[in-house]
Amino acid sequence: EVSDADIMELVHSSLGRMTIIRQVFPLWKDTNVRCMRNNHRISSLLCDPQEGYLQSLEVSNLYLYDSVLMLANAFYKKLEDRKWHSMASLNCMRKSTKPWNGGWSMLDTIKKGRISGLTGMMDFRTEGSNPHVQFEILGTSYSETFGKDVKRLASWDNTRGMNGSLKENRIESGMQGVTLKIVTLLEEPFVMVGENILGQPKRYKGFSIDVLDTLAKVLGFKYDIYQVGDWEKADLAISAITITPERESVVDFSKRYLDYSVGILMRKSEEKINIFSLLAPFDLAVWACIAAAIPVVGIMIFLLRRIQAVRCQNTAGGPPQPSVSTSLQSAIWIVYGAFVQQGSDSILGSVALRIVMGSWWLFTLIVCSSYTANLAAYLTVSRMDNAVRSFQDLSKQVDLVYGTVRDSAVYEYFQAKGTNPMEQDSTFAELWKTINKNNAFENSVSSPSEGIKRAKEESYAFLWDMAVVEYAALTDDDCTLTVAGNSMSTRGYGMALQHGKSLQRPLLSEDIGASGKR
Repeated sequence: EVSDADIMELVHSSLGRMTIIRQVFPLWKDTNVRCMRNNHRISSLLCDPQEGYLQSLEVSNLYLYDSVLMLANAFYKKLEDRKWHSMASLNCMRKSTKPWNGGWSMLDTIKKGRISGLTGMMDFRTEGSNPHVQFEILGTSYSETFGKDVKRLASWDNTRGMNGSLKENRIESGMQGVTLKIVTLLEEPFVMVGENILGQPKRYKGFSIDVLDTLAKVLGFKYDIYQVGDWEKADLAISAITITPERESVVDFSKRYLDYSVGILMRKSEEKINIFSLLAPFDLAVWACIAAAIPVVGIMIFLLRRIQAVRCQNTAGGPPQPSVSTSLQSAIWIVYGAFVQQGSDSILGSVALRIVMGSWWLFTLIVCSSYTANLAAYLTVSRMDNAVRSFQDLSKQVDLVYGTVRDSAVYEYFQAKGTNPMEQDSTFAELWKTINKNNAFENSVSSPSEGIKRAKEESYAFLWDMAVVEYAALTDDDCTLTVAGNSMSTRGYGMALQHGKSLQRPLLSEDIGASGKR
């Protein structure tokens, strides 16, 4: 259930290919019978497309209308056939009401019914399915210009099945057996040198190489690949090449095969081991008060028990009292046992003793509960990751220096955003100020490898392609690196072709299924 407006909104906000399946309802072409369905007249607001009200109704509302119509049709059939079952025994207010004898008969009449409603023709098979349901399948092409290629790919109904194809028409490339010269630049994990065999050509591996191999298999061409040299003699360039408007003015690009985003590579925060961390939930003054309260209450218990013992001795003819230790050491031990919730074997005879111990038990309950809650919160906070999780966090802190590769696509992006006076968010202005400090020679680096090395050895955050920094963190032998950040643009990676090459059309139009988010 999705409208045309919803589809356009989804297409404009999405990055990848989208397929939409939705139910459709046929319109009556004959205007004379459009609003008259089997002796049932439908309001012109609902049956006349020119009114515009029908298109605004949700599918659930259409089915609700037809469900009531189907039920009314069943009632009419029952009355017409004089097979109506009395409802006199039904009472919705009493739980003891017996089931209606005509229930199964009415259900059978509904299943055998046939109506023409807002959703089209409706009747049911033996198993209860409606054979008149129809669907349409819409699709979008994966391109840099979104929202322009929404089209109906196919339709489906119960009689004919699928009418159309979800596969794109494959273009006859004419590249069968052609050998292409491909230039590349090493950048992990897109292009890396593989294991080479003596006497064999240099082998490469990586994500871009996997895409190239699949493309060669689909189109039937072969290729010779070499590292950066003479671009003029190359048919194709493949590496971590992002598709930008500036580059599109010089070369042609294939469809994107991977979404582009920027990540923040930095060292993991070191976990500080503190043997006194169990004392962290309370302040030192609180611990001092608790430590002082134990002997104070113990002395109170000691004095009250001594007074109780003296009174018992002076009471003539009183009942024999149990033998209870009245030493100060015993009283403090009782108080401490209550504090650590270990109970006590003492006998509290007087009301004064019971009041003091009852108050102390309530105090220990509150203190222990507060300590447990604060300890859980402290341990949770101490285990959280780095405070930097986004560009906003990075721009607000001052302890971590950050930068990117000078004169790169990432560098130009932060420059454009940071110097744009129309940019309402000051985040990028702060980021650009730090990145470009001392003409970018202080915080930025000359190559991705230098930035990764600096992030590993120093208190430094390296801003670079998410795929590259994630690979660096995953392959770090010491496991000291972590990645943060989120998607910052709608760009993607593609293969570059020279303008006017004869292989432009098949490579620009071929879709090998590798596109989409990682």
